[in-house]
Amino acid sequence: MPAWAEGDPLEVAPRLLGAVLTHGGVSVRLTEVEAYAGPADPGSHAYRGRTPRNAVMFGPPGHLYVYFVYGMHHCANLVTGPDGDPGAVLLRAGEVVDGLDVARARRPGVRDRELARGPARLCRTLGIDLADNGVRPQLARGTPAGDISTGPRVGLRHAADRPWRFWITGDPTVSTYRPAALRRGTGR
Repeated sequence: MPAWAEGDPLEVAPRLLGAVLTHGGVSVRLTEVEAYAGPADPGSHAYRGRTPRNAVMFGPPGHLYVYFVYGMHHCANLVTGPDGDPGAVLLRAGEVVDGLDVARARRPGVRDRELARGPARLCRTLGIDLADNGVRPQLARGTPAGDISTGPRVGLRHAADRPWRFWITGDPTVSTYRPAALRRGTGR
């Protein structure tokens, strides 16, 4: 993994914007990411320690941490922290820049700007699933077009207000911000 993609996830996350991730015959220019700071971050899967599910997050850096959520979607993080320090960056959205026919076949009937707009859609477009947990992705540095914005993370119940989501300002492939929904009857 290139050195620019390793280190503190809060520093790496904005550097990943504009980078090109290639997997499964498709290349996506990353337009939106979220940082997760491991044990110091109640929003991180590593907050309560190492488990079989999150073991990849504990290093070494440069690997994908892929998980299955809501019984139907895959999401992928790039592990950035040094070995033993589970910092990672969720890959939230991107623009397909190569392999458009393959991407369209994986998501038929979807407009091109929507192909990788959101973490589950990005994984489906790239063909990423649980079999890719722990793999080293092909990642090339790019230059983000325009300004970078930051704001709260999406869909979290804990530490959602931390402005650790980064995106290329005005890019049409950036996902729509949605705060976490309150659970009925729990008051949370």
